Amino acid sequence: MSLEGRKINFAAGPAKLPEEVLLKMQEEQLNFNGLGVSVIEMSHRSKEFGALLNETISLIRELMNVPDNFEILFMQGGGTGQFAAIPLNLKGSHDHADYIVTGAWSSKAAEEAEKYIKVKKVFQPSKPYVTVPDQEKWVHDEKAAYLYYCANETVHGIEFSPTAPESHNVPLVADVSSNFMARPFDFKDHGVVFGGAQKNLGAAGLTIVIVRKDLIGKQQAITPAVFSYKEMIANNSLYNTPPTGGIYTTNLVLKWIKSKGGLQAIYELNLQKSGLIYGIIDNSNGFYHCAVDKSYRSIMNVCFRIGGAAGNEDLEAEFLKGAAERNMISLKGHRSVGGIRASLYNAITLEETQVLATWMNEFQKAHSA
Repeated sequence: MSLEGRKINFAAGPAKLPEEVLLKMQEEQLNFNGLGVSVIEMSHRSKEFGALLNETISLIRELMNVPDNFEILFMQGGGTGQFAAIPLNLKGSHDHADYIVTGAWSSKAAEEAEKYIKVKKVFQPSKPYVTVPDQEKWVHDEKAAYLYYCANETVHGIEFSPTAPESHNVPLVADVSSNFMARPFDFKDHGVVFGGAQKNLGAAGLTIVIVRKDLIGKQQAITPAVFSYKEMIANNSLYNTPPTGGIYTTNLVLKWIKSKGGLQAIYELNLQKSGLIYGIIDNSNGFYHCAVDKSYRSIMNVCFRIGGAAGNEDLEAEFLKGAAERNMISLKGHRSVGGIRASLYNAITLEETQVLATWMNEFQKAHSA
């Protein structure tokens, strides 16, 4: 396979896969491990697929340093499916759950959860989403089933960094869909950590759920079997046919991460990439504007406007057109907020980020008057 014609893909998800992974997928597409079939044709009950599944679980545990008192599940339904699965599995005898709403995805999670549990927001969210309010002012309830947060808000570019919110003696539930394995992760105080694979860990269709063992078995009676952590663990994620191709893709991505030096090395590179773009924004005398509080700027999703804080849509359209002419795609901001969004997931290289940086400098210079 020639890599000629490949675009620099800054999409927010599904997102770029490492070229090494794509080439390996191509190599094995017709004949995986000498079996004469591809993984997507293989029975999920076969010993060969079982070995692949277990290896993938082991790689996640190794790279993330997942403690022994956590189970790793492969589920379907995306992160959005977990918006329902979380309260369905964790409500137990509790009356309510606490939610931290810092952007579009945590807001959607809270809205979905209200169907299955009473939701209390630890502070009143205010739009536009640009920061995380002072934790000392949050109103917590130690009787809550859990405290939910989105580790990285993909739409608005807000990230809890470098630490998670304080748990206040209830299990933390973290949606890490858009910064999964972008940095080392501390499981302290967490009960559930989940995310879709389609941004940093593979292809759309696979949801990885990491659950603390003491929280398993508390599901509500109405919980569908495919969303039940107890059922999925009892069947090693094979209660029904799993996204076999997605698990295979994630397996290759995990091996790629390991070959790059693991999460600390990946994190250091991600800091370089995001620092390069934020540096241009901050030194542009307002030509580029990022509204997000610097303490909570995402290293994965850099969101900004062009031509001032309110943005100039004509300038932004011209910027996107020029980016496309320079082989860069998917830089348009989410439809709900507009502007520009550069998603710098693990697979985006420093060299590709520098192409964007060069264009940003050229564009500002051309419009400096």
